[in-house]
Amino acid sequence: MSFFTSLSGLKNAQTDLQVISHNIANAETVGFKKSSVQFADLVATGSATDPRRSPGIGATVAGITQDFVLGPLEQTGRALDLAIDGDGFFALSNPISGQVSYTRNGNFRLTAAGELEDSWGNRLQAYPVDAAGDPTSTTPADVDVPITNGAGSTLANVTIDVRGTITAAYADGTTAPIGQVALAAFSAPNGLRAAGQTKWQATGDSGAAVFGNPGIGTYGKMISGALERSNVDLAEEMISLLTAQRNFQANAKAIDTATQISQTVLNLRS
Repeated sequence: MSFFTSLSGLKNAQTDLQVISHNIANAETVGFKKSSVQFADLVATGSATDPRRSPGIGATVAGITQDFVLGPLEQTGRALDLAIDGDGFFALSNPISGQVSYTRNGNFRLTAAGELEDSWGNRLQAYPVDAAGDPTSTTPADVDVPITNGAGSTLANVTIDVRGTITAAYADGTTAPIGQVALAAFSAPNGLRAAGQTKWQATGDSGAAVFGNPGIGTYGKMISGALERSNVDLAEEMISLLTAQRNFQANAKAIDTATQISQTVLNLRS
């Protein structure tokens, strides 16, 4: 039994090492959120088991949770770099499948057709607005920035303010609000499914996305010209790495000791 108990410890230590390694590998990934492993003990019990004689039979992984605490905000000076100072996620729509994913990575770019997208071509979702910049709908849609205005002047630049209002400026000096960035919130963000590329997808555990306006209620404000760095603390992760390594070594030593005891018993002669 000691072999299987220590084996469960080895597997758990390996899982812990994998999660910590993943955190360290993404210490410089924009919008990344670190994860941690929770463990639970296993006990052999039954209706006829004497509770005073119940041995433990090891441990198991109870869950791997993500920490959505805000990471450091780094100034970049680039107008289309966005950071959320508070709660919420950017919503991105895949132009092929239409599937919506969510991210804290606000590194966006403007295409030649006037679309705002991330590095993988997913379209930023925003509310349509009127001439005063006020939302005219509660349903987010792809951002479409006109490359020329009604007078035929070409687009000069695009700016985004703390309310998330996207404004286009043209060569003739005129400006026009294009949309307002829509932020998504979830009742249980730990239930989101990590999809890679610092994106998450909604699940039954997370609940459906509830969209809101930046800076209103619990939704964070927009900070233009900045990005949210990974919330991984390398010093903390290195300590956790050493602890997981010691746990692995201790369980391996327990298996080695059990092997020696078994070998001694097998070698006994009458």
